Amino acid sequence: MKNNPSKITASLFGDDFLWGVAIAAAQNEGAYNIDGRGLSIWDTFSRRNGKIRNGDKPYIACDFYHRYKDDLLLVKALGFKVFRFSISWSRILPEGIGRINKDGIAFYHRVIDECLKLGLVPYITLYHWDLPAALEKEGGWTSHLFLQWFNRFVTICAEEFGHKVKNWIILNEPFGFTSLGYMLGRHAPGKKGLSNFFPAIHHAELAQAEGGRIIRHLVPHARIGTTFSCSEVIPYSDKEVDIAAANRVDILLNRLFIEPALGMGFPRDDFKFLEKLELYSWKYTKKNAF
Repeated sequence: MKNNPSKITASLFGDDFLWGVAIAAAQNEGAYNIDGRGLSIWDTFSRRNGKIRNGDKPYIACDFYHRYKDDLLLVKALGFKVFRFSISWSRILPEGIGRINKDGIAFYHRVIDECLKLGLVPYITLYHWDLPAALEKEGGWTSHLFLQWFNRFVTICAEEFGHKVKNWIILNEPFGFTSLGYMLGRHAPGKKGLSNFFPAIHHAELAQAEGGRIIRHLVPHARIGTTFSCSEVIPYSDKEVDIAAANRVDILLNRLFIEPALGMGFPRDDFKFLEKLELYSWKYTKKNAF
């Protein structure tokens, strides 16, 4: 059994590998309308008939907002070293921009302090799919103003929490929220079509880069990354048409965000369809250079 390659044990990952758990604000916090928090796109999306199974809403969720101490004790008791959580943008900036909600800032300080007290390493995710509803009314991720909104949010978080938190994740699964939320309409905010998908992709790529620069500038010794949702793609057969189809799916699922983040640009040479995205990006940059 010791040499069984199919048996996965913690020792295989080495002593410096940190095991942890992760939550997202919209899925766990609840307390959607108290202590000054504004509505997020999931609060409003869940109100639409048929969008969430059983008509469920994230208003209470796991009630992490009130139960965070007990939840963090569970994390510690289970032997984990890392606790990753996301910042609810609308809890910090109820209107997405403008006034800062001090109660929201205080809540995340309490969570971070409790992590440090228990010996847990806090990891912050800046965006885990819960855009303020007020910003969605102005176009959300499709708006040419998005980078201004996002940069302010990131700057506030870095200045408030950077002296305590050194591990930062800028975006959670950008292909997930751009495709499901801005092309297929299955997730919040429920938009459809390439006219929404292309600008959302473009702005998410820029937000990843700008967010990283802001954290690097404001947080000494920060470790910065993102979470990409990657999938193995296997052709249905060895026919050329199936191999080509699998390659296109691989570009969308795996390469669309990773390659630009590595400075390689969009993988349009292998998927001519993405030339439209490149053209959109060029027009946007020329018109809205900042």
